[in-house]
Amino acid sequence: MSEPVLVSRTDAVCEVRLNRPEKRNAITFLMYEQLVAALGAAQADETLRAVLLSGEGASFSAGNDLQDFLSGPPLSAAHPAMQFLRTLATFGKPLVAAVQGQTVGIGVTMLLHCDLIVAARSAQLSLPFVALGLVPEAGSSLLLPRLIGQQRAAELLFLGQPFNADTAYRLGLVNSVVEEKSLLDEARTLARAVAQQPAEALLATRRLLRGDTGELLARIEEEARIFGAQLQSEEFRARVRTFLARGRGG
Repeated sequence: MSEPVLVSRTDAVCEVRLNRPEKRNAITFLMYEQLVAALGAAQADETLRAVLLSGEGASFSAGNDLQDFLSGPPLSAAHPAMQFLRTLATFGKPLVAAVQGQTVGIGVTMLLHCDLIVAARSAQLSLPFVALGLVPEAGSSLLLPRLIGQQRAAELLFLGQPFNADTAYRLGLVNSVVEEKSLLDEARTLARAVAQQPAEALLATRRLLRGDTGELLARIEEEARIFGAQLQSEEFRARVRTFLARGRGG
């Protein structure tokens, strides 16, 4: 059985690839642990200048594996998902993403922590947190309005309707839209170009662009407190039963 997260390296770029295509790369507790380990190793390796996030198969990520959240432990500071979110928020090197197909929930909110994103025309993004009886996570209630404005962020989060790659580009969520067959080539070329820049200036510029992480980490914790409470609610459980019956991720 192959690993659900694959890590490879080409020169100064580390590619971290979600590898659960049969489940549309829905993220499990184990995958969160592996993502934390991969990003931690990339951060510690001074010869790596950039990380490329990608997904195997037809989807980038269908979001959290809802079965894990229904059967797993309560959301706490030690929860693998929380460890991943803190790691993502404090990661110091440029993050590039290649996005295709279904991209849902955490599949979208993790992109808000990326610096450059290439989307295939097949990409269909959605943020169905409210529709599931939940609230946004990954600091997205802070980052999304900053990026696209309060009203557009409210529309995406309140209604949870899917939107395509062209809409994501118009909103400023992705840098470019390409044909499916060239997605990885374009993203890898972009990541290599970033990695070839002068290291100290590159890292300092990213740090300036991202700003103080204190507010972001505080928002992640506040979202998690409410998210955890909603996971125990009948509102969530009723909605997730409907979503699972339709064969959708969360």
